[in-house]
Amino acid sequence: MPTNEDVIRSLYASAEGSGRNTVQFVSLFTEDGYFWDVAAGQKYYGKDIGDTVDIYAEAFPDMHRKLEKFIVHGDIVVVELSLNGTHRGDLRLPAGTIRATGNEIHAPCCDVFHLQDGKVASFHCYTAATVLLAQLGVFGNLEAALEH
Repeated sequence: MPTNEDVIRSLYASAEGSGRNTVQFVSLFTEDGYFWDVAAGQKYYGKDIGDTVDIYAEAFPDMHRKLEKFIVHGDIVVVELSLNGTHRGDLRLPAGTIRATGNEIHAPCCDVFHLQDGKVASFHCYTAATVLLAQLGVFGNLEAALEH
C-alpha cells in the first residue's frame, strides 16, 4: 500500500508537463475532496478539480513543480515547492485572463494535504501570487493585464 507521501508524489506526477493525466489527478481525491487555490480564492470539487491542472498546463506547457521538502504527520502532508515554467498560453484566473507574456516563473508555493484512506480529502495550495505576477511582469498593472 502506498504511503501518504507516495500518494502526493503521484498526484504531482500526474500534473506534470507532457506526462499530465488530469483524470488520474482527479482520481486521487476522495469523492467529496476538494482543491482550494487560496491565492485565487477558488475551491474546486469533483471533476472540476482537474481544471487546476489544465489551466496551468495551458498557460505553462513546460510546467514543472520542483518539490523541495515533504513533511508528513499521519494523514497530513505539507510540501514546499516551486512552480516553474514559461508563460506561453493564456492564464485563466477567477479575476480574468492574463495573455501569454513569454516570461519564466519560479514561484514559491506551499501545499497542505489532508488524506483519508489513501486519497486526498483536501488540498490547500498557497502560491506566492505576488511573486508569480511580478515574474509575469503584470504585478504593477494587474487590472490592465486582465481580460474580463
